[in-house]
Formats: sequence, structure tokens, C-alpha cells
Amino acid sequence: MTTDTELLTVPQVMKRLQLSRTAVYDLIRTRQLTSLTLSRARRIPTHALTNFIHTRLEQEAA
Repeated sequence: MTTDTELLTVPQVMKRLQLSRTAVYDLIRTRQLTSLTLSRARRIPTHALTNFIHTRLEQEAA
């Protein structure tokens, strides 16, 4: 896998964003952070996390 298609677990995203599990799942639930489910496992593509961060930075700058 390349870094563009790497899939992160919720705990990995929690660590990168320094947010709680609930906060990460809220971002997923409100579709601010794209994710997919494989079997029963929730995964977040690295590009989705990058897009989320860029979008938030643009919103803060506006």
C-alpha cells in the first residue's frame, strides 16, 4: 500500500488528532471524516484525514 491508500484505525486517528474516541466517531457520524467498514472494523483512509485537516484549516482561515 502507498501512503495515499493506507487505512488508519480509529485509535491511530485519535492519536494523530489528539481527540477522544467519541470525538472521532462524531466526525465520522457527521460525515466530516470519511471512513469505511471492513467486516466490523472501521477504517479511515489517510487521504480522508488529510482532506479533513485541509478543510478545517481553510475554514479557520476564512
